[in-house]
Amino acid sequence: MNKQRAKEIAASPVMANVTCDGTPVYIQHVDEQNETARIYPLGEPEKEQTVSLNRLIEH
Repeated sequence: MNKQRAKEIAASPVMANVTCDGTPVYIQHVDEQNETARIYPLGEPEKEQTVSLNRLIEH
């Protein structure tokens, strides 16, 4: 996923259909410098993690 689209999704109040390695996730924050995102699986905010943007897929 490109940085700009990831930022748009993170800022939007509308839930986007995004997955990371096949798991539906919520994007909390995008780090443009490192090209990473803070995400967590839907319904599991305690499993927050940082992943590379190229692991995120919008459906």
